[in-house]
Amino acid sequence: MAGILVYAEHKEGKLKRVSYELLCKGREIASQKGEGLWAVIIGNGIGDAVEELSSSADKVFVFEDPSLEPYNSDRYIQLLAGLIEREKPSLVLAGATIQGRDLFPSLAGVLGKGVVVDCLSIELQDGKFVYRKPFYGGKVLGEVSLKEEPEIVLVRPRAFQIVDQPKVQGTVIREKVEIDEDRVKVKTLKIEKPEGKVLDITEADVVVCGGRGLKSPDNFKLLEELAEVLGGAVGATRAVVDAGWRPQSEQVGKSGKTVSPNLYFAIGLSGAVHHVMGMDSSKVIVAINRDPMAPIFQYADYGIVADLFEIVPLLIEELKKGRGS
Repeated sequence: MAGILVYAEHKEGKLKRVSYELLCKGREIASQKGEGLWAVIIGNGIGDAVEELSSSADKVFVFEDPSLEPYNSDRYIQLLAGLIEREKPSLVLAGATIQGRDLFPSLAGVLGKGVVVDCLSIELQDGKFVYRKPFYGGKVLGEVSLKEEPEIVLVRPRAFQIVDQPKVQGTVIREKVEIDEDRVKVKTLKIEKPEGKVLDITEADVVVCGGRGLKSPDNFKLLEELAEVLGGAVGATRAVVDAGWRPQSEQVGKSGKTVSPNLYFAIGLSGAVHHVMGMDSSKVIVAINRDPMAPIFQYADYGIVADLFEIVPLLIEELKKGRGS
């Protein structure tokens, strides 16, 4: 029996939120098609993640070896290509994350199959999958379908809800890690991690993003305080990152990260199309800008035309009052 294969992305052995989202959607699709739900995970030291997956998926394919950490696209492609050619899933789901965007278009090329990137919804119509995704920088939404299986689809994080699922006792299949080491040589010199506990903007329910309107890097303390009150993360535009005000890990946009939080604050930024491409699927967008003609207001659910240095402190104060702190 064919299956729906979910690529379970993780960070240091902890499953990312998008993996849970895809497992929920994958189960829904598998039930509609009368197929099984499968998952594949690659890495080292991933025992806890495998255990979680086995309670959600009917089969869990595990590639675990020290050579698979840190992430290496060439090695991952070899393993995934062999698995997909052998098991022949009808659909492969992965997150449209930095890793997913790097890995799966190349994998599709190796397999000679099509790929859908930035999928926002999946519908089964007359036995055929139809995918909705943005085009032209999010200006329009279109529906596409693929001709051949397996259909490879990268889903934008937070496009699907995480819902309670009945627990299963999935079969864990530990795969042999066989890699052609001569294809690529990678030497990891150093891995730098941010100090303290930093919430990844792609995982955050709330993102507070700032642009050049903050005027200096020191003024981002305002956004840090607002994000802390809301339990969110700070984001930044490309101009801010290029100026060295904020780290690249916080960059939102086409050349940065794609975020889809429940609440997105766009503060002191104009709303250039390349930035909007990274946040236009946010559930609620609040824009604060002095310029009433700023493009960001075209995308905002709520807009405040005012000086951010007056509004943000008032907003922080009121939120703290509301939380009794």
